[in-house]
Amino acid sequence: MRDLPMGALMPLAFSAPVDGAIPILLIAPEACDDAMTNLPDNAAAWAKFHRFSGGLGEVCVLPGPAGGPETVLIGLGGAEDRARQRFAIGAAIARLPEGDYRIETLPDAADAEEIALGYLLSLYRFDRYRAQSPASARLAAPEGLDAARLERIATAEAMTRDLVNTPAEDMGPDALEAALRDLAAEFGAEVHATHGDSLLDANLPLIHTVGRASDEAPRLLDMTWGDGGPSLTLVGKGVCFDTGGLNLKPGASMALMKKDMGGAANVLGLARMIMSEGLKLRLRVLIPAVENAVSGNAFRPGDISTARNGMTVEINNTDAEGRLVLADALCLAAEDNPDLLISMATLTGAARVAVGPDIAPFFTDDEGLAAALSRCAVEVADPVWRLPFHTPYEAMIEPGIADLDNAPKGGMAGAITAALFLRRFAAPAPRYAHFDIYAWQPSAAPARPKGGVGQGIRALFEALPEVLQP
Repeated sequence: MRDLPMGALMPLAFSAPVDGAIPILLIAPEACDDAMTNLPDNAAAWAKFHRFSGGLGEVCVLPGPAGGPETVLIGLGGAEDRARQRFAIGAAIARLPEGDYRIETLPDAADAEEIALGYLLSLYRFDRYRAQSPASARLAAPEGLDAARLERIATAEAMTRDLVNTPAEDMGPDALEAALRDLAAEFGAEVHATHGDSLLDANLPLIHTVGRASDEAPRLLDMTWGDGGPSLTLVGKGVCFDTGGLNLKPGASMALMKKDMGGAANVLGLARMIMSEGLKLRLRVLIPAVENAVSGNAFRPGDISTARNGMTVEINNTDAEGRLVLADALCLAAEDNPDLLISMATLTGAARVAVGPDIAPFFTDDEGLAAALSRCAVEVADPVWRLPFHTPYEAMIEPGIADLDNAPKGGMAGAITAALFLRRFAAPAPRYAHFDIYAWQPSAAPARPKGGVGQGIRALFEALPEVLQP
């Protein structure tokens, strides 16, 4: 790891209200004609000349007598447009010319929150390695919204993005542990870490097996916070770089493997939301942090390893390592019998084939949890989709020579068989959900630059008060 500071976490925040701030009028297509009649004649003529029609994210800056912007019109588009392109309006606000702005009128509460959060998320810049120009438009917190809560959510998302975007040279197991310890110190959480051969003494053998070939010792990071309320345990895959091990990935497949700790980054982002909000619960975060490297002591195809719970696993592909490190962490988590157990991991290419990069698929047997997540995902514009724990596929992960197979042959239902594998280790926790995320924005979109991204954590955060009622 280079001696290069991580830098302070970028707080994403609204500006203070300013007298004379430029008003923003949000106008739907069907209200465009009426809006023109309420404008001064010269302003209406200007908007009509520029063919402003209220389309989603459409911007028309109306000049004042001195030539500077006096009012801004931004199109709301229709409900279908907003469903197709989330955060477009907030991103349009962030792209406005330098100045102080305020939103004059807001739509319904859900759309208003999406617009405000979209603005905040559009402020994000990853500037650790190259200076980035900040957004020059400063927006005052819209009235009627819990602005401080939105700022906490956006700042947690910024942390997740920073962690994923940082290359493995500067975000190996050591640096990931340092990031977790910094977060714990900020909120008064406790941290215990188990390193290297001590993992064997602590009966965490699969984490040791996967990470032992790296120069940076494998470890299990354990953070706890809160002293009352229901218990929530988050488990995040922290494979800081994945070469594929002895089943070496081709170069093209290795290019994005700095993001293979995206599960860890996402659970840390969710933990930050929970702690900064002060939710009344007992939080535990478990992160197996490793590098899947190649050396003389790397684990091999054909090996049979024993997990924390005594189950044996045949290693049919060293590139299916994420489920191995999660297995030990889930066993440890389940021993405490938390009220809710969540795992998040960049686990399978099959999940991407199924739902693409924009949707976070999740698995759970809990109907109430599934319904709450699906509803909250729509409310906060954080798309998720439920996939099944299809029990008849259990036979696909049972190789015969050992209890489980880490890489079933045939290539069918890869996301489901991986989730079924993990479920074996999450028992006896009564409520369990697994998220198979991508944690990466492959091309720039409104409020989401190309790079690391949070997936599913805002939906989870919104659902927690409901699904963890005491």
